[in-house]
Amino acid sequence: MTVSKCLLIVLLACSALTTTSLAQDGPSEGPAEPSIAVLSEATPSEPVTEGAFRAFERWIDLAAGTLVGWLASVLFFDVAFWTDRVNIPLAVLWLIVGATFFTVYMGFINVRGFQHAILVTAGRYDDPSGSGEVSHFQALAAALSATVGLGNIAGVAIAVSVGGPGATFWMIVAGLLGMSSKFAECTLGQKFREVRPDGRVMGGAMFYLSKGLSELGMKPFGSVLAVVFAVLCIGGSFGGGCAFQVNQSLNAVEETIPFFADHNWVYGLIMAGLVGLVILGGIRRIAKTAELIVPLMCGIYMLACLFILLKNAAHVPAAFSEIVDGAFSPAAAYGGVIGVLVQGFKRAAFSNEAGVGSAAIAHSAARTRYPVREGIVALLEPFIDTVVICTMTALVIVVTGAYQNPDYQHLIAANKGAGLTSSAMREHISWFPHVLSLAVFLFAYSTMISWSYYGERCWAYLFGDRSSMAYRMIFLMAVFLGSIVSSTNVLDLSDLMILGMAFPNIIGVVLLSPQVRRDLNDYWTRYKAGEFEVSK
Repeated sequence: MTVSKCLLIVLLACSALTTTSLAQDGPSEGPAEPSIAVLSEATPSEPVTEGAFRAFERWIDLAAGTLVGWLASVLFFDVAFWTDRVNIPLAVLWLIVGATFFTVYMGFINVRGFQHAILVTAGRYDDPSGSGEVSHFQALAAALSATVGLGNIAGVAIAVSVGGPGATFWMIVAGLLGMSSKFAECTLGQKFREVRPDGRVMGGAMFYLSKGLSELGMKPFGSVLAVVFAVLCIGGSFGGGCAFQVNQSLNAVEETIPFFADHNWVYGLIMAGLVGLVILGGIRRIAKTAELIVPLMCGIYMLACLFILLKNAAHVPAAFSEIVDGAFSPAAAYGGVIGVLVQGFKRAAFSNEAGVGSAAIAHSAARTRYPVREGIVALLEPFIDTVVICTMTALVIVVTGAYQNPDYQHLIAANKGAGLTSSAMREHISWFPHVLSLAVFLFAYSTMISWSYYGERCWAYLFGDRSSMAYRMIFLMAVFLGSIVSSTNVLDLSDLMILGMAFPNIIGVVLLSPQVRRDLNDYWTRYKAGEFEVSK
């Protein structure tokens, strides 16, 4: 781990230099950097401590803003197509190319393995003798709880508004391709995991990047990729996987419970308490909680969508026609077919996290003797997240015509996707804001408990198993701060970190894909020959 530790020191040093530079020179644009004296300023109506906190928050936010600019210039570097009007961010293109490669290279496992995935998840092939901490279903629920979230409600609405109904078609295609990415990375997560003497499992991208590439004679390179992945995952867990979830769920809940609008810190304390009850118990308690919450939150939201679609059943065929026509219409937004394709693929990539490598951490803890079997279970995630739930949201937006309703243009212009979805559904369900508040609360809560596990495993990889409790305490602090902090650059930075995880992850998975295909061919031959025992 010599190379890994050196890289970590370099990364931390770069962060410190960035902060120091900002303190001395201020940002290149925008308001001047606050000096130390500002930390003591406070208006007569504002407590000194509150003024100091907000000044310090602004100082940190400006520092994060510089890092955001650096990361965004790489991750969102626009790759131009044959028309100057159409560009696609490098990060999204990276995920698309990776998903397409895995789909073809693995012989369209996303299609031929679908039925088997359902049977395995249902417990037909459970193996009590297999090493691991959770069942196939619990691992799937834990991973789903991290991906099914606010993006399914807000992001989809914006994608349809910007790209038109046709974006839904390409979103579905991206979800289907992403199933193969999840299969490959989660198979590797199982294959290279480590099982401790006490039965606890350590696994994920950081392990197959370091151990797997070491077996290929690329140990230093693998160690570097593993550390980069772990650092990005930890950063993403504190922001996009934690603080952002609290902040956004608070915005929805305070609409139906006004008390929290003036006492947001109370909401933060409640959330921190609820999250602490679960994450302090490790993956077993996280999986058991996710096993209950995921079906409930998905069921509540989908029932509301189905009610509206059934109420407007006569318009559903026309909505599907708009989706297909819009996907291939030369007159579609942003320059035609490619522009609509970009919107659909972008939303799917941000929603299901296929190729990011995070889900491999949860699936590595599943009880099984066959890594490929858990990979096959994992391919259900993009299908449920994108093909089912995101499509339900898109259909509601199209059927109700909300994406082109003049009354909602202010929501579209402000990128308030959740507000657009809520407004569209409120037309048919007057009490829907209450349902949405509950759904958003559950989405946020489940996302936090799963991302806490992702971040903790990466933290333990860098600093040792004994340091896990320190991470959990910091995470709970981030939960509370998410209710009172308004640092947009910090949240943007964490989102970019999550997206950045795809770069080291896909490099490693592509290099290790021959091993995955070899294991898949062996497993599939035995499966077709009926060699695996079926549970009754």
